[in-house]
Amino acid sequence: MHDHPHQTSLDFAQIILGAPFVLLLLLYLVAVYKSNKSKKRWPRRRTLLLITGIILALLSVTGPLAERAHTDFVVHMIGHLFLGMLSPLLIALAAPMTLFLRTLPVKASRKITSLLRTKFVHFFQNPIVTSILNIGGLWLLYTTRLFELMHENILLHIVIHIHIFLAGYLFTISILYIDPTPHRKSYIYRSVVFIFALAGHAILSKFIYANPPVGISKVEAEIGGMIMYYGGDAIEIGLIIILYYHWFKQTRPKVEIINPKPINGKEELI
Repeated sequence: MHDHPHQTSLDFAQIILGAPFVLLLLLYLVAVYKSNKSKKRWPRRRTLLLITGIILALLSVTGPLAERAHTDFVVHMIGHLFLGMLSPLLIALAAPMTLFLRTLPVKASRKITSLLRTKFVHFFQNPIVTSILNIGGLWLLYTTRLFELMHENILLHIVIHIHIFLAGYLFTISILYIDPTPHRKSYIYRSVVFIFALAGHAILSKFIYANPPVGISKVEAEIGGMIMYYGGDAIEIGLIIILYYHWFKQTRPKVEIINPKPINGKEELI
């Protein structure tokens, strides 16, 4: 048991931040079981993606990594990549909404589908909006006293970490359409917005390298900035590959099948 008030607050924050991910994992596994039992088998790769994404998120908000992130900016930046970029991407690729819609009662599925078509959801599916929430939120965090205040106020700490994950997830699903998405934007639209978002993230990492956040040493800021820059690039390359693979699949020419039986002495194209 921790008697130190600050440590007690951190333990509380870890429970609050970790519980939703554990709940999501349990609900997902139950849905997989129901789907496999009564419907078409759910792909194992999607389940593995979900589990990996949840583990990375939990590592960033609970346990030794999360505790050390309070005093070590380098570790904090690793946690940022896990929570705000890699975990959202893996969870999005696990297609949780598709699975839940498949296993929920028809009435509940229809209500969720209707909700997905609302203007409110449409607003938060727009890549421009999600980019502002995601990249703009990071600029606000690292270029103001917000980063310092986050380590002094436990409620602010919880809210910012929730925002980092949700903003990262919303941004990911606004660029990649894995789950049902009623309000779809074109590949060109998403690509252009994505390019600007990449630039914003890269410029911020360089800004951190040259201008350490309040309370962070120059050495830590330089290492943290490089982790953000190169680590972010690696994850973003993966997102780009998936996006353009989907684009290629949709636009590639359809193969014409030749009917082997001649009609009037000629082969028929189907």
